[in-house]
Amino acid sequence: MDVIYYTTLPPLEYYFQPKTVSDAISLLVSHGEAAKILAGGTDLLVLMRSRALRPECIIDITRIPGLDYISYQDEDGLRIGALATLRAVELSKVVKDKYLVLYEAVQQMGSTQVKNMGTVVGNLCRASPSADTAPPLLVLEAEVRIAGPIETRIVPLEGFFIGPGETVLEYYEMVTEIMVPGLPADTGMAFLRATRVAADLAKVNVAAAVTVKNGACEDARIALGGVAPTPIRARKAEEVLKGEKLGDGVVQEAAEIAATEIRPIDDVRSSAEYRKELSKVLVRRAIRLSQQRAQGATGR
Repeated sequence: MDVIYYTTLPPLEYYFQPKTVSDAISLLVSHGEAAKILAGGTDLLVLMRSRALRPECIIDITRIPGLDYISYQDEDGLRIGALATLRAVELSKVVKDKYLVLYEAVQQMGSTQVKNMGTVVGNLCRASPSADTAPPLLVLEAEVRIAGPIETRIVPLEGFFIGPGETVLEYYEMVTEIMVPGLPADTGMAFLRATRVAADLAKVNVAAAVTVKNGACEDARIALGGVAPTPIRARKAEEVLKGEKLGDGVVQEAAEIAATEIRPIDDVRSSAEYRKELSKVLVRRAIRLSQQRAQGATGR
């Protein structure tokens, strides 16, 4: 069935621009599940225009100061605030130099106009199975800081997604920050995706990070999107690589095992069968590229 996009947004009962996180949380508590947070709006406004969402209340957090940061310290790693745009991440030297897998993902996302508006936190909170920022942040073992009316909690990103469009967020909570630890110096990383056209959602996306010491794989992390109800870590495939010399046989075995850990579906962008075969190819290539970068001792 065709999706109809209206020229106007559905009517709202309330529109707020809080000046603090605590004010935003209070509004979420007051208006309950009828309220939605607006940051970049690149997903929310599209959903509203198609009438897939009809919130009664919009809480626009763009006037809250101090949430648009990207910061890095050796002991704490990378911190990305809730209002940091995809474009800001793409232009960040520290992200490109130390977290190349995230840089490569953001670089391939949408248009410059979209990246100037959309936020990394928003991309995660949308919880699309094919969200491009999710696999790199999964291999980086990121955590999200979630503010609520009583307490702030820290949730590993791997436990953040619970289904298509669903996260562990309660209606009265909001993500304020992404926290990304550092990686060993001998780690190479890579992000690959396949789409129908450049601006489309990924049929499959893959992120990998491989630490190589003395010619063997000391640690491996692999994550995939677009192939299950949520973005996932391929834990069994990772175990195949650990402690091994990364020859063709073991890399191919890891790719084959990764394809057994996914649950792809047929949809308008691809078939489940094609996604499964494509996953093998992209996992193999991502491991190889990560290995090359690790052995080049550049992290790039």
